[in-house]
Amino acid sequence: MSGRLQDRVALVTGASRGIGRAVALAYAREGAHIIAVARTTGGLEELDDDIQAVGSTATLVPLDLTDFEGIDRLGGAIFERWKKLDILLGNAGILGPLSPLGHVAPEQWDEVMTINVTANWRLIRSMDPLLRQSDAGRVIFVTSGAAFKFRAYWGPYSVSKAAVNALAATYANECAKTNVRVNTLSPGPVRTGMRAEAMPGEDPSTLPPPEELVDTFIALADPAFDGNGLMSDFASGDLIPLAAT
Repeated sequence: MSGRLQDRVALVTGASRGIGRAVALAYAREGAHIIAVARTTGGLEELDDDIQAVGSTATLVPLDLTDFEGIDRLGGAIFERWKKLDILLGNAGILGPLSPLGHVAPEQWDEVMTINVTANWRLIRSMDPLLRQSDAGRVIFVTSGAAFKFRAYWGPYSVSKAAVNALAATYANECAKTNVRVNTLSPGPVRTGMRAEAMPGEDPSTLPPPEELVDTFIALADPAFDGNGLMSDFASGDLIPLAAT
């Protein structure tokens, strides 16, 4: 088997369902070895079965991303086995409460920021040396239109995704003179559990399934793609600068 990501090592968070699962399987079809991170062991095992079925391999990592020491241990394990990391997909995230800002409980706010923002920074902190050892390190963070629209009652999620864009843009600037490229992808409305949680009255059949996004994720992970500090807007197909790079 050969593909655009042949023999690349790809770490995917939130890999047991939704967008993360679809992209992990697509990367595997393109020849990558998948380091699949998620909290649910059952979902990871099902993904592993599907990855084996397409002729690729996976390393399963049942890990809650709030376990920051666990992220550090994962970085050490990747170094011991591969000495590098080619692709980092920071996909895991939570919606949090849809509530007026003044009604959000502090523990709810902290949970959204911890999972959506701090965990991605901890991934950078642990994986940066490994990405720099790749001939073409590629980092993709999943963002959202909520990072720009600032709808009422979406405060924690909007703030967290705006922070993800800032995190990615800063890291992109830091990597500009290296082989690492850092970008984000805004999926728009997609048929996922998070979307159903946010819009319970919406007909999911009117939304694209996660599988429709995978070509864009593959393009951003391709060693041949040299864009840096960009947001890929799936709905429009546009590549939008996050900041001057």
